[in-house]
Amino acid sequence: MTKTFSPGLVHAPVTPFKRDQGIDYDTYAKVLEFHLRNGAEALALPMPEGEDMSLKDGELREILEFAIKRVKGRVPVIAHVSDAGTSIAVERAVHAEKAGAAAIASHPPYFWHPKPVMVVEHLARIGAAVKLPFYVCNPPVESVGTTLSTEIVLQLIERVPNLAGVIDASLEFVFMEEVVSNGRRLRPGFQLLAGQDYLVPAAALGGSGAIVPLAGIAPRLVRQVYDLCKQEKYVEARGMQEDIAQLHHL
Repeated sequence: MTKTFSPGLVHAPVTPFKRDQGIDYDTYAKVLEFHLRNGAEALALPMPEGEDMSLKDGELREILEFAIKRVKGRVPVIAHVSDAGTSIAVERAVHAEKAGAAAIASHPPYFWHPKPVMVVEHLARIGAAVKLPFYVCNPPVESVGTTLSTEIVLQLIERVPNLAGVIDASLEFVFMEEVVSNGRRLRPGFQLLAGQDYLVPAAALGGSGAIVPLAGIAPRLVRQVYDLCKQEKYVEARGMQEDIAQLHHL
């Protein structure tokens, strides 16, 4: 497996647009600097919060290259390379590695409902295309066709040496617990990252990091909850986690 990569508290920048619907790179540079000033230990982009589904393939590559150059190694950049087409996602992963990304992340195919064996093949090919740490994402169920299951993840661990962990936004406790306990039996150090604004559930089950959309709105509040979770002070984190929940609802 590749060397250990622990992203910590990851911010997911939004993508600003101009009136002509092109990317506003001047504003995007300011967005990136905002995250860096406010405690981002890594950046993941473009995630759903960054309008990945609204960007053309060329724009996806451009925005990743721009971010990596702008960040200048101050924090790692995780490239989101999801696509329903396997070859498209593979090409994005290869581009991300050449551009200098620190890791890649991908969902199961969007919208389609392939059989689990096809999801395994899709994700395995993406991970095998690069040497970077690879994270598979488990988004809210309405976002995808075939739900990421524990069995799919365990098969991927067997097939993909650089599979580093799962980014979970489903808030499915059974899935998270099974992935952590069974995944680490096969691969010590296998990671569970929260992929939602709710940090406490994943952390309580052994999670080691988080990609938090609201870190772009309330970074200090998110940092406080994250730090308390790292100290396993979940009761103390509850009140602030409820504040984050109210912001999420808004």
